[in-house]
Amino acid sequence: MRKNILYQTIWQQASGLLDTRFGRLSNTANLAALLYQNLPDINWAGFYFLDGHVLRLGPFQGKPACMEIPLGKGVCGNAAQQKRAYIVPDVHAFAGHIACDTSSRSEIVIPLIQHEVLWGVLDIDSPLLNRFDAQDEQFLQKIVSLL
Repeated sequence: MRKNILYQTIWQQASGLLDTRFGRLSNTANLAALLYQNLPDINWAGFYFLDGHVLRLGPFQGKPACMEIPLGKGVCGNAAQQKRAYIVPDVHAFAGHIACDTSSRSEIVIPLIQHEVLWGVLDIDSPLLNRFDAQDEQFLQKIVSLL
């Protein structure tokens, strides 16, 4: 399936599934499951929530993960600190990468920002090199706006 068609399908499902009346925890849990079940070639999809100067593990799908990540550490911590998306084609080449699952090879992290305030990140890992690109980033930015 072409990526843009896949993303349209996921967008439609997420639009019907997510509801701000149920809060961030329920919505991020369902979104993590939706992404994990529908995105090809990924091995982890989930959220970390900002708590002071660390990101704390939130809802996710995949193997057990790091419980906390300091701001500025690893891909997630850098994306959060700089409030910008990170696409890492090869996590083993990323200085300071935090390896929660050694089978992960590439990663994309999207900051969650509301009213210019960071509240967390969406993190997705893949066992493939170069799994993520600008189209993935654009779609994931759009889908987290539903939160």
